[in-house]
Amino acid sequence: MDVLRYAAFTTDPAGGNPAGIVLDAADVPAARMLAAAAEVGYAETAFVVATTGERRFALRYFSPHAEVPFCGHATVATAVVLAGRHGPGAFTFDTPVGTVELQASGGRASFTSVEPRVTALPEEDVDELLDLVGLGRDDLDASHPPRLASAGNPHPVVVVREADRFDGFTFDPQRARRVLDAHGWPATLTFVHRREPLVYEARNVFPVGSITEDPATGSAAAAFGGYLRALGLVEVPARVTVHQGRHVGRPGVLLVDVPAEGGIVVTGAAVPIT
Repeated sequence: MDVLRYAAFTTDPAGGNPAGIVLDAADVPAARMLAAAAEVGYAETAFVVATTGERRFALRYFSPHAEVPFCGHATVATAVVLAGRHGPGAFTFDTPVGTVELQASGGRASFTSVEPRVTALPEEDVDELLDLVGLGRDDLDASHPPRLASAGNPHPVVVVREADRFDGFTFDPQRARRVLDAHGWPATLTFVHRREPLVYEARNVFPVGSITEDPATGSAAAAFGGYLRALGLVEVPARVTVHQGRHVGRPGVLLVDVPAEGGIVVTGAAVPIT
């Protein structure tokens, strides 16, 4: 199986979030895709399982732990690769969570998420997440209440008020995995700090294989854009910048465009890892 390796949401191969990409995975069994993702060892590997039309492809995503319904950084990386082969412009990806429209050119790609959903996060879940990272209710940003946000994957969103508390929290990866599995959350636990208006930093807890924190999480960025819109925290249309990966030595930048309605647009660069 020919696996391409790209770093997404960065122009530096040593930054951003590494993704595996398999362009010809038609007829590959799910068990083999899971095994390949484990061999690659990145947070996710994207598998192109069918070409369903001109510039239209069906994708599946696997972490080393399980199949993931949607993966933003692997989607961006795959679109950049396909644009290099088929030319810049629009693509359509059919994913397990629905149809995702993309634009790709010049080593950058944007995806438009499925319609986001934002719901209440039960108080006991908030307490569980805070206890996991050694924070308390006093550490929450009162203007950004915890919620469960989804733009393909459900992400609990917890916004931490002070930068030092955000930078300094730690967690037990095995316990974090138990929390994710117990709630049926297939992706990350999203902790965010507001640096300034329209600029945020994120830490996404995601223990899979040797990984504990995801360096740049496109699905969480899309969910966060939906969160900001649903709570009226930005004046739409808005562009939000999300920094991520500094805490694990792989900094990246995700641009999140929040329209008045519809899917959230997430943009980033991707480069090959050599």
